[in-house]
Amino acid sequence: MEVRIPGDKSISQRALIFAALADGRSRLQGLLDGGDPASTAEALRMLGAEIPPLGADISVGGRGLRGLLPPSDALDLRNSGTGARLLLGVLAGQSFDAVVTGDDSLRRRPMGRITRPLTDMGARFQALGEEGRLPIRVSGGELSPLSYELPVASAQLKSALLLAGLVGGVAVELVEPGRSRDHTERLLAGLGVPVLSGGQGDRWGVALTEPPESLSPLDMIVPGDFSSAAFFILLGLLRSGTEPLILENVGLNPTRTGLLPTLERMGGRVEAEELREAGAGGEVSGTLVVAPSELQGCDVGGQEIPGLIDEVPILAVGAARARGRTRITGAGELRVKETDRIKAMVENLRAVGVEAEELEDGLEVEGTDRPLKGDVRSHHDHRIAMAFGVLGSLAGNEIRIDDLEVASVSFPGFWGQLARVSGTCQEPRP
Repeated sequence: MEVRIPGDKSISQRALIFAALADGRSRLQGLLDGGDPASTAEALRMLGAEIPPLGADISVGGRGLRGLLPPSDALDLRNSGTGARLLLGVLAGQSFDAVVTGDDSLRRRPMGRITRPLTDMGARFQALGEEGRLPIRVSGGELSPLSYELPVASAQLKSALLLAGLVGGVAVELVEPGRSRDHTERLLAGLGVPVLSGGQGDRWGVALTEPPESLSPLDMIVPGDFSSAAFFILLGLLRSGTEPLILENVGLNPTRTGLLPTLERMGGRVEAEELREAGAGGEVSGTLVVAPSELQGCDVGGQEIPGLIDEVPILAVGAARARGRTRITGAGELRVKETDRIKAMVENLRAVGVEAEELEDGLEVEGTDRPLKGDVRSHHDHRIAMAFGVLGSLAGNEIRIDDLEVASVSFPGFWGQLARVSGTCQEPRP
């Protein structure tokens, strides 16, 4: 059985931002038409970029690196942490003031780790509510070069600083404690902008040493989102029978696919086929063939975590159906996502009958083959809702989820796909 995966959420938002900063018109194919890219697109429209309604093949008119226009109102990124944080970097190098805000969930998420190094570069920020949280007024202007050691391996922080260097025309040298996602570096390299990156002992360095005066338009195909594919990877491993599940056009960037070696260690059978490059972004995509497998619990942590941080919720669901105990550590970053994902996952696993323990930076899950039943609170977090949707679709389980619509943030049509593959259907609760 085949499943089509929607466009990558992280890459879609980056592609829109780079297209808005380019000189001329960019062609973007395969964009995710979901809540987060839509929020980022609307913010960029308010900054003067010509962006039509999102679709499978669109043309975007850019304003140039320093040609964005002052917005007439606050830029509301709703629930998009990627959009908000990356735009803080872009706005740091513009010659006007702008206010960035979001929904209740996004306003609870920390922004200080972004604004502190941008302040060192010369940007000014004014908290309009709680310090270190949105809404924030950004006063951009002339920036200075930056040499900075990131406190955590974070693609959003790294990308915001690289974008500030790009629009500000200044060098940026960064060191991460581990290697994070490299979509921004690949986009820059695909546009002819030299970016140096490589290991520095147990750390990872990235440098933008010669920012260009202008940016060429993009012609890019966005691959399917690996984080969205992860839900069907686990479904394919956990479902009964022998028929493999085939996931087409999945992005296989090695900084995103840390889940695959972990699942292999647990006994999962997943094969990657038909690998190909997806255009100017330098992204690799392919087809995944997933066979039903007997999973064994294991320890997950350390340098594995940056490459699978968004997949921890669905990995925990897989652990609930594995033999033995799975221990996940080093994932403290999950406490400041759309919700405290560690706490929410443990509470929900217990609510449906799984033994789980909350750790400071992760969780432990004891696998079981008992039927699982109960009510799940998604906390308006798309990954939690979809993870328990997969668990609820397995034979013998009866799990009700309070908010199904939140899945549209990253995977429009998820519940229909899940129903088609599993033969079960979640219905919204009144």
